[in-house]
Amino acid sequence: MNVQIGFHVSIAGGLQNAVDNASKIGCNAFQIFTRNPRGWAEKVLNARDVQMFKLKLRHSGINSDAVAVHMPYLPNLSAPTGELYKKSIDSLISELHRCFQLEIPNLVVHLGSHLGSGPQNGIDQLVNSVNTATDHSKSSRRKNGKVIILLENSAGQKNSIGSKLEDIKSILDKISSKNVGICMDTCHAFAAGYDLRSEKKNDDFVDKFDSIIGLEKLRLIHLNDSEKELGSHIDRHEHIGLGKIGVKGMSAILKNRKLKGKPIIMETKEDSVRNNLDNLRVALELANS
Repeated sequence: MNVQIGFHVSIAGGLQNAVDNASKIGCNAFQIFTRNPRGWAEKVLNARDVQMFKLKLRHSGINSDAVAVHMPYLPNLSAPTGELYKKSIDSLISELHRCFQLEIPNLVVHLGSHLGSGPQNGIDQLVNSVNTATDHSKSSRRKNGKVIILLENSAGQKNSIGSKLEDIKSILDKISSKNVGICMDTCHAFAAGYDLRSEKKNDDFVDKFDSIIGLEKLRLIHLNDSEKELGSHIDRHEHIGLGKIGVKGMSAILKNRKLKGKPIIMETKEDSVRNNLDNLRVALELANS
């Protein structure tokens, strides 16, 4: 396998099981939630689970740079000032701390919604969220190395921020910490209006990303086909090659030389059409064809 590729995997039964779940299906990259992604409550990480996770990861052959934590769904780092906003910043601080504990260097965050307060206010709130959380984590960083906050591009749904490359660049420019990068979701980019359906279109997008943001900032790719049409602004993931981006588009992304070495995480559903192993097989066939 000459590409670092895997899935979002379950931590059911203990964090350490994530490494086993990834390895069982042949992944050499994976992503996890460290807690229930659909609630605010969180349990303190069990010290034994943390040690077992780190031990299993070291012996798995999976590079830690190809492992990521994803923030829960409820926090909104672009919300207007209020209780939701405070809880969201606290959640980001907590997830950073959990990444330091687990020695996972990548934390993927959704950019959130301005909830009607306007795009500029949403951007300002997001920047303040990230600056506050990274300032809070300075002592942990000195002791445990660094964790990179990865801003995930949005599909451009109503009131969301960060669907356009120019907007993401303006956000990056305002964040004081250097420990911030990008997670590029292919479904979100397509839904936002960036055509990825051919080798030429893919090359154009990658070149545009490089000229506006810089490929050195791209640390992770969420490889998802799109159930909806180009520019739909609807976030609906589809099996690799079976969506509107299609086989040619997915193949072009996987074989793009400028993206070589970037870890890839698939967030595809498991259903009667395909499971994770099926999607991994298809992705590897496309990457190596």
